[in-house]
Amino acid sequence: MILTADYHTHTPYSHGKNTILENAEQARALGLQTIGIADHGFAHVTYGIRHRQVEAYRKECQDAATKTGIDVLVGIEANILSLNGKTDMREKDFDSFDFYLCGKHIFVRYHGASGFFQYGVRNFLAGKDGKKAKGRLIEANTKAYINTVKNNPIDAITHLNYCCVSNVLEVAKCAADYGTYIELNSKKCHLTDEELSDIVAKTSARFIIGSDAHAKERVGDTRLVEEQLARIAFPMDRIDNIDGRLPKFRFAEYKTHR
Repeated sequence: MILTADYHTHTPYSHGKNTILENAEQARALGLQTIGIADHGFAHVTYGIRHRQVEAYRKECQDAATKTGIDVLVGIEANILSLNGKTDMREKDFDSFDFYLCGKHIFVRYHGASGFFQYGVRNFLAGKDGKKAKGRLIEANTKAYINTVKNNPIDAITHLNYCCVSNVLEVAKCAADYGTYIELNSKKCHLTDEELSDIVAKTSARFIIGSDAHAKERVGDTRLVEEQLARIAFPMDRIDNIDGRLPKFRFAEYKTHR
């Protein structure tokens, strides 16, 4: 397996250590065709990119592309803010970005009292691994993921089930219906072998691998994902950013036809 593009990397614009150029140089050294810079969304209290920074963010990506000769895409890892699928990526922000990732994070300005208590606080109390999540919370989290996919042209759900345990099969069915990818996160595996096997067997969902790199040394790192895929005999043709393939992202298509 050879990674073609890594769409999930961070920089000091959010929670990353290295600059956009340093990440891009690492991607070029690894032979990647494309690197995506996907810093945390605007509602992240401690590590979110700010609207006033977007112009400089875009320019650094463009300059890095010129200097390295590879595609450096301007992206965002937006935050899910409520059970109705609201995110911190506004329609008026769309033209500033090339791709749109989205996931659940903590320390976020959730939308309204319901978003804060029903989605934020309840999941925080359940813990990052979700071991304390019960039936109603799992149903609510599933609803949040599904509404996010339905109501927003997101390209991929990042680290599914991180801080937000859901019925992954139902989420994957919805993602497949709307053309949203499921990310296989190589920073930490949040899906069990059984859950991932179930998604493959029972849905037509497609996948991308993301390093979730917060330092340049981890750009393009797929080790954890490869170890998991080997355990379950994963069909590699379901992954669209390896072996020369590039994914067909819905965000770009949405912007073309809106």
